[in-house]
Amino acid sequence: LIADDGSVYVMGADLDISYIDHHLKKAMIHDVFIGIYFLLIILPVALIYRKVVKKDKELLELTVKERTAELNATNGFLNTLSTQLSRYLSPQIKDMLFEGKGHTEIKSTRKKVTVYFSDIKNFTAITAHMEPEELTYILNSYFDTMNEIAIKHGATIDKYIGDAILIFTGDPESRGEKEDALACVSMGLEMREQIVELQKIWKKAGYSQGFQVRAGINTGYVTVGNFGSQRRMDYTIVGSQVNIAARLESLAEADTILISHETYSLIKDKIECVIDQEVLLRGIDWPIQTYKVIGFLNESKYKVYDIDSNGVSIFVNMNKIPQKYKKGVEEKMKEIEDIILEYSNDKLL
Repeated sequence: LIADDGSVYVMGADLDISYIDHHLKKAMIHDVFIGIYFLLIILPVALIYRKVVKKDKELLELTVKERTAELNATNGFLNTLSTQLSRYLSPQIKDMLFEGKGHTEIKSTRKKVTVYFSDIKNFTAITAHMEPEELTYILNSYFDTMNEIAIKHGATIDKYIGDAILIFTGDPESRGEKEDALACVSMGLEMREQIVELQKIWKKAGYSQGFQVRAGINTGYVTVGNFGSQRRMDYTIVGSQVNIAARLESLAEADTILISHETYSLIKDKIECVIDQEVLLRGIDWPIQTYKVIGFLNESKYKVYDIDSNGVSIFVNMNKIPQKYKKGVEEKMKEIEDIILEYSNDKLL
């Protein structure tokens, strides 16, 4: 080192090489022991742990695959079961059960619904001369079409009774008694229209025998729920209001929908009807005023004649008369109407 005044200083150290060598060897031995410890203990444990983790991962992946396959199989079975049940239950009832909203105990409630009952006029006579294949084809195509229309209008298909169909709106879900009644009558009108189309299909297929359907509709309180035994039950409706719909159906003419005043009062602002007779029905203690359903008010462009006087009974819906005959029929009906009104106080209803 050189000082500020120019003096030179020399510093030195006397190192013991053996001391340094001793500590270096000690450090090397320590490192060797650490290396041996790592190779003999840490590394094998790490390898074993890796194998265990890998095996557990593979086992977990296999378990997940197996469980996924089982879930897919279960879902497939449930979907198949749901599809099969939908052939035996109305969609509303099936959904109610699968969503856990329904119960399978014998239980019922009182509810206001609109009931639709229809059958095929002279079914026994028509089908007496049919081959089984013909009957099966025509009847099933008829039921298929009616079923789709009922579902479209949110109606619950209660049951098929031979050629008859029992349907109701307002349960399990109700849109309000007015909307329920309108949906039921609208459904009946669409069914009546589709039967005309079915007649054309049947004739093209070579089946000359067709069906003419009549229907009765009534609105009122019924008992609805599960009826039967603990082993076998049906979700259905019972009560006098159901019987009224069935009795109205038996009174209706072919291709006609006959409704009660209770239903008429709910749909009269949307559906055109003509008043019919007041009737006493078997099993019902009070008279029932009936109405014939014509069509939707905004679709009716022509007059409906319903004359019943002095032995003359005429019902003519000008909406159903082919266009080329409308003028002639209208003129004749006016003449008939004038003649009858001249000799009686009956009105054109």
